[in-house]
Amino acid sequence: MKSLVIVESPKKAKTISRYLSNKYIVKATKGHVVDLPKNRFSVDVNNNFKPEYEIIKGKGSVVKDLKATAKKVSDIYLASDPDREGEAIAYHIAEQIKNKNNVLHRLLLSEITENGIKEGFANLKELDRNKVDAQKARRILDRMVGYMVSPVLWRVITATRGLSAGRVQSVALRLICEREERIRNFVSEEYWSIIAKFLKGNTSFEAKLMKIDSKKATIKNDDDARAVCENIKDLEFKISDFKRSEKHRHPPPPFITSTLQMEASTKLGFSANKTMAVAQQLYEGVEIEGKDSVGLITYMRTDSFRVAANANRGLRKFIEKRYGKEYVSPKVLFYKDRSGAQGAHEAIRPTSVEREPNEVKKNITTDQFKLYDLIWRRFCAQQMSAAVYSADRADIQGGKYLFRATGSEVKFPGFLKVYPVKEKKEGNVIPELNVGESVKLGGVTPNQHFTEPPPRYTEASLIKELEHRGIGRPSTYAPIVSIIKKRGYVEKLDGKFHPTDIGSVVNDFVVSRFNHIFDVGFTAEMESQLDEIENGKERWIDTLRRFYEPFGKMVEEVKSDVKNIKTELQRPTGDICEICGNPMVVKWGKYGKFISCSGYPECKNIKKTDEDIQTEEVCEVCGGRLVIKKGKYGRFLACSNYPKCTFTKSISVGVPCPQRGCGGEIVEKRSKRGRIFYACNNYPKCKFTLSNLPVSKKCNNCGANFLLDKGEYYLCYSCKTRFEKSNM
Repeated sequence: MKSLVIVESPKKAKTISRYLSNKYIVKATKGHVVDLPKNRFSVDVNNNFKPEYEIIKGKGSVVKDLKATAKKVSDIYLASDPDREGEAIAYHIAEQIKNKNNVLHRLLLSEITENGIKEGFANLKELDRNKVDAQKARRILDRMVGYMVSPVLWRVITATRGLSAGRVQSVALRLICEREERIRNFVSEEYWSIIAKFLKGNTSFEAKLMKIDSKKATIKNDDDARAVCENIKDLEFKISDFKRSEKHRHPPPPFITSTLQMEASTKLGFSANKTMAVAQQLYEGVEIEGKDSVGLITYMRTDSFRVAANANRGLRKFIEKRYGKEYVSPKVLFYKDRSGAQGAHEAIRPTSVEREPNEVKKNITTDQFKLYDLIWRRFCAQQMSAAVYSADRADIQGGKYLFRATGSEVKFPGFLKVYPVKEKKEGNVIPELNVGESVKLGGVTPNQHFTEPPPRYTEASLIKELEHRGIGRPSTYAPIVSIIKKRGYVEKLDGKFHPTDIGSVVNDFVVSRFNHIFDVGFTAEMESQLDEIENGKERWIDTLRRFYEPFGKMVEEVKSDVKNIKTELQRPTGDICEICGNPMVVKWGKYGKFISCSGYPECKNIKKTDEDIQTEEVCEVCGGRLVIKKGKYGRFLACSNYPKCTFTKSISVGVPCPQRGCGGEIVEKRSKRGRIFYACNNYPKCKFTLSNLPVSKKCNNCGANFLLDKGEYYLCYSCKTRFEKSNM
């Protein structure tokens, strides 16, 4: 009798089936088959938080087919992904299809290769009820917060039901809003640095003023800076200290989920969602020319730096053969897991280091190649020798002024040969110097600076902060970031997160009335409790009960105070209603901000917000000035003489359409889901579109007329050459 193997994805099923004999039937569920209904609370809080699951719409035929197949087989191997979500999928499938003739096995596959599948079958497990309970607890927690807080949010902000408060997503929004508040309140301070050029023979080098009278040099204004420059011009300078040494830079650890998402964001411009989607494809398998479909990387949801001993042995042999013995670390390197890491899975690595990226490049997509190349190089680097730098430092004393020169250069690249890292530009070559030796002052330059506020979060730095604070787990970082973008609570400008107006208001509400629930520390503690459930040290019902009792009371208190909360969230404009004399306030409605009389509903005076931005463009119909307005689907240009003139047009980005013979120009658009994209204004005749902002900068490589703004860098649309923004 045959056996049934059940996985989530058709691609994974296809890859696995090629390694198994015809005694196995491999079928895919395409994700979860049951879940809490979308239109009902479906959690019985009075009956130990019993969830009322139902088969997901469209999955009825999948369940029916699996049930029918289960009747024809003896053994069922549940091979969904090896994490909480995968365990829950396996459990729910078993509940739906099992019968008394079936023997159930949990098949865990850390890699979809022949060896990985053999190892999985050799180490079969039982379903892990603790993992299932941990996933159930998380799902119910999120449902309780979403279904109990969101309706209050709708009443308070009087907006569409698209608004919602997520248990973890709201904390991420809070971090972004709090950072924005710090930036808004930041007061910049002026300071100056003094850079001197010194000469030894025909060699020159630069040094920075560090101390005055043995105290840290603090120069606050132009007059003080010029006075210092004047004072040192006629001084004699001697070397008071000189050190020439070596420093070693050790390789970074292999990727875990968070670091892969951060590095892919920084180096490739990938969103966290895109990174995980592409990594899933590499894990599930791709068809290599002349070979069967094979998984290129190990499982990509992990928080452990651990690498299998046999994988490291093979890697070290590969490095010696490929790069030379001197590039292999003298001893096997081990990397300590971070506090709280579960360590259930290996780090993310290629399933075979011998499968170099360029060998598979023609068989995979561009995005797959970029991510595989990044993973492969990082894995290679982690067992390579350290990079060796010269590290020079010279102190130069003249009167009461102490200058310091530093310089370094790579003497041996080590792991940098495979995995280059961004270095600070030194460019300062210091000659051999002796203590007591005189050097000549060749010039002095004062430089003005201003202290800067903390930077806004990028996708990479937000994930790093979430991980540092203990918020979320490997499987949740990408959804957290994706949801706050999708709901319109934040927008990305130049690759950095800015809270939107509605995002700020939602944050004000949840922080003022549910501060404890959406507190960073409390959310991190809830993550720890979910881990305790998974480890069998905590009962899921007890965790939910401790959360629900104070939370339920809090929700009822807020419901009874909606009127006051509405008033608190209103922002005065400083104007007075011309009808009744009450103050005018900013409110939020279905289509965004508007101005209303605070005496509503007695006085129904409302106005649009005066946020139109004047432009130099002229209306093609009446000659009036065009202004930038915000509508349901984003920004657009409109005549300032509205409603007399109703002329509108899309906003051009100043880049012509590259399609031959089109003659159009690229304009800004916004999809129905709120995503900004860029398209030709000759649509539907020309259907050219871009996801990233095109900027009018010429490619230094192929001469193309525009580059794409990828956040951290520019990318040529035509030849795919990458340019650092600082160099353009």
